[in-house]
Amino acid sequence: MTRYRHEFHAGNFADVHKHVTLTALLQALGRKEKGFLYLETHAGRGAYDLTGSSESRAAAAGIERVLAGAHGQDELAAYARAVVAWRSRAGNPHAYPGSPLVALAQLRPQDRAVLIELLADEAGALEKALPASERSPPRGARIQVVQADGLERLRAYLPPPERRGLTLIDPPYEAPGELARINAAVAEALRRFPTGVLAVWYPIKEARDTAAWHAGLRASLARELLASELWLHPCDSRVALNGSGVLIANPPYRIAARMREWLPALHGLLDAGGSGGTSVRVL
Repeated sequence: MTRYRHEFHAGNFADVHKHVTLTALLQALGRKEKGFLYLETHAGRGAYDLTGSSESRAAAAGIERVLAGAHGQDELAAYARAVVAWRSRAGNPHAYPGSPLVALAQLRPQDRAVLIELLADEAGALEKALPASERSPPRGARIQVVQADGLERLRAYLPPPERRGLTLIDPPYEAPGELARINAAVAEALRRFPTGVLAVWYPIKEARDTAAWHAGLRASLARELLASELWLHPCDSRVALNGSGVLIANPPYRIAARMREWLPALHGLLDAGGSGGTSVRVL
């Protein structure tokens, strides 16, 4: 069993890219009145404290730069508001919301969320991080926390009764055979819920590996696929993490056009050295 925890990279540039993309997707779904389901397979503990030394350095290069300069783009501003609101609620200027709490900031009363986390202690911490009014009762919860293997449990929640939804798959990419499991889960989710929006976060370490994975999914999935990528180092550099990507199946209307506006702005805030770049492309 993997012992990966989201706090290892909380607040860094890749986390920020993922969370702004999540905010943008939820905003797009929220433009229609009918409610939708937000389903997350690797939810983590929901809230983090960035006062530790390594976490602080990563956050200073990520979330703190965004908070200092997020203006002019609705998506960046909405994300910044969610972080500031969480810090105010937590009473901690170094508090940082993970993807469940970023998502919760965008959900409306008619929307619903299922947050799945494998590790029991992380799932318990996530339950406690939710507002008291949103913690899971035995039945009928608007926001449910489920301790389980998220890739295995996808089929239990898809298709949702709302017939609209976003599924976020954000795995650690460290277990043997994990990529094959992700591909199978993506195919199963889209088979069960053909019209649902599905987003998969992925690290950019070797450009040719990313390209091969994209090509395989493009060949096997009969869906529109949109890749949003942001990198701080050349995509084949010998560093631990060159960039961050989010692959989106069934992207919402006009999301690509909006992304081409805010993603370069986000990159400008994150890449002080100017050696990276961004890409938004349909596969």
